Amino acid sequence: MAEISLHRPFPADAVEHWDFTTDVAVIGFGAAGACAAIEAADAGAKVMLFERNSGSGGASGLSGGEIYIGGGGGTDAQRAAGFEDTTEDFIAYLKAAGGPCVNEAKCERYGREALAHYDWLKAQGVPYRGNYLPGKHIEPTDDSTLIWSGSEAAAPFCDIAKPAPRGHTIRHMGWGGGRPLVDVLEASARAKEVEVVADARALALIEDAGRICGVVVRIDNQPRFVRAARGVVLATGGFVFNEAMRRKHCPETFKLNDPIGDKDDGAGIMLGVGAGGEAIHMEQFFTTCPWTMPESHAYGVFVNIHGQRFINEDCYHGRVSRCAVDQPGGKVYLLLDNAHFVQPMDFARIAIAGTGETWEEVEGELGMAEGTLSATMAFYNAHAREGRDPLFDKRAPILTPLDQGPFVALELDFQGSYFSFFTLGGLNTSADGEVLDRSGAPIPGLFAAGRCTSGLPAWGHGYSSGMSLADATFFGRQAGKGAARG
Repeated sequence: MAEISLHRPFPADAVEHWDFTTDVAVIGFGAAGACAAIEAADAGAKVMLFERNSGSGGASGLSGGEIYIGGGGGTDAQRAAGFEDTTEDFIAYLKAAGGPCVNEAKCERYGREALAHYDWLKAQGVPYRGNYLPGKHIEPTDDSTLIWSGSEAAAPFCDIAKPAPRGHTIRHMGWGGGRPLVDVLEASARAKEVEVVADARALALIEDAGRICGVVVRIDNQPRFVRAARGVVLATGGFVFNEAMRRKHCPETFKLNDPIGDKDDGAGIMLGVGAGGEAIHMEQFFTTCPWTMPESHAYGVFVNIHGQRFINEDCYHGRVSRCAVDQPGGKVYLLLDNAHFVQPMDFARIAIAGTGETWEEVEGELGMAEGTLSATMAFYNAHAREGRDPLFDKRAPILTPLDQGPFVALELDFQGSYFSFFTLGGLNTSADGEVLDRSGAPIPGLFAAGRCTSGLPAWGHGYSSGMSLADATFFGRQAGKGAARG
């Protein structure tokens, strides 16, 4: 028998017996896989969904359940809160957030269809309260819907697109809305007679004359051969738990110690590359330290070990954290005055590194060269009193002088503080979910969505909360429809 491998397709003519026959095989039961299965079933295909765990969830189930939605004049929640969000502004922001890694076709496709996608999610049973929660929040602590979830109101993004809050969170009390979101999608898929096979790990794709026509899965420690007459959808997550892949493609993540995901070992990426697909932007990753909890800390100033600012602190907490990790010395400091300091949350593992009645005293406690941090804060405060930040263009109301002593420097250590992270690079796919080869041509019969692809959240420095689930759910749907077409 031919070798069964993630790195090369198994030849169809070597299959002695097909254990399962279906139209579409979906690999992975997170949000991307569930949405692919729903759409394929709605298109009239027989769908089998294979999940290596004993149930649904994936990284989607560990998330906050927040989806980035806008355009079309605004969702019902946006309009009720007085925000008009044009499709042009929405697309412009998506492209800016994608930075040098942006896939413009995906931004334009999602920007035009996001409002209809919101309606589709509701039709599956996803509930939204519809209210707006102002302020800076990582996730709502109640069942609120609409929050600011990116850098929309911060430079340079606010000068590119009119700001609007776009994070839409499922109606769920407290954190962790990803689990009930996946539950709703699972119920919809099962209602459409999608056959779910759990404890089934993908081992290899199957190829027939250049077309992907099935998959080998391990069930009860035995290889099982699945024929997928129309197509296979990969929805297997990223590679944050594959240290060899991270070392090869994304070594900067080894500065950090808190990966988040669910068995994200890169298997789907390897399957796609083995079939001729191309993996792109594999160096990109998201990270954040929850320094905006409590919210008053958002008014602070960040400096590196040399006492220099490096970012406008009013932008998205993940953008601040990602830029922080670029700084030398393995740590950064968050500077606060007495008016804004509150004890950090314990789980953030943020320590007090220095205090003083003046910024010069704080500078000395941190062991910085005389006239470094103190000069930074003198310059910052002088201009903040005028409502300006000539260096980084921080804006009101977050821009405020820090001049009410005593003062404190909190240390965010990359190795010790809670910098959660996950990978963003993956298979290159079209806006229809087709896996593309190095020439940009689709690989017949192979589709992918979610974090095993490079999608809307392609650039770690421009990430916004809700982009991963937006990408997974919307392009999961496109992949499912494409696979059903055959």
